[in-house]
Amino acid sequence: MDVAIASKEPARPAVDREAYPYRMKDLCERTGLPRQVIHFYIQQGLVPEGHKTGRNMAYYGEPHLARILLVRKLQHERFLPLRAIKALLEERDEAFSPAQRRFVHEVKARLSATLGARADKPTTADANELIKKLGLSRKDLEDMVELGLIAAAEEHDASGRARLVVASDDTWILETFAEFRRIGFDESIGFSARDILMYEEAMGALFTREAKLLAERLSSLSPEQAASMVERALPLINAFLVRYHDALARNFLATL
Repeated sequence: MDVAIASKEPARPAVDREAYPYRMKDLCERTGLPRQVIHFYIQQGLVPEGHKTGRNMAYYGEPHLARILLVRKLQHERFLPLRAIKALLEERDEAFSPAQRRFVHEVKARLSATLGARADKPTTADANELIKKLGLSRKDLEDMVELGLIAAAEEHDASGRARLVVASDDTWILETFAEFRRIGFDESIGFSARDILMYEEAMGALFTREAKLLAERLSSLSPEQAASMVERALPLINAFLVRYHDALARNFLATL
């Protein structure tokens, strides 16, 4: 009689504790974040996975700790949404060569006034007051935060009372969504904040290609000349995108 032998999970290599000194509880202690938040960062690809030694055990190194702290800083001090942070980190890690990054930073310094670059500590607006004024629900706000379209954080006043805030630079997203709601694009017929993602994804992919193209082709110029060209081109690009979207809508209707 043949006896079936249960397959065993292959043994995992021993972990180098000098390279991976931290367990999850250590990351929580050093960052002040609950494990659910850190796991979420890992699931979203914002932080690399740890060195697994079992189904529910992994070890982490200094790069993991540094990345968690960076994501938290960008999210809660610079008020960047998680989707923007992920794109930023991927660009930093992959898209540009060191020389291109230096060039982009030099151009950025000359464009900050034109683009209204985010301050290191952006001004904020009370999230609950804002959605009440706009006629949006708390779920609308939570959906946008969960989807990574806007960032929200808790601020404490002088008395220590906490309030939820969003960056003032991002209030236009909520205002625009409220306009859609007023037109009639509401949940009763299936519209939600998730529908904005198709625009964010399309524009994000377009901008990634655009930024890489400009970094490659303008890097032979001086930062001053490149910044001047970008400054003059931006209004043309924005106008082209609006008019081309209108043209696509007209062409679509013409084919029906």
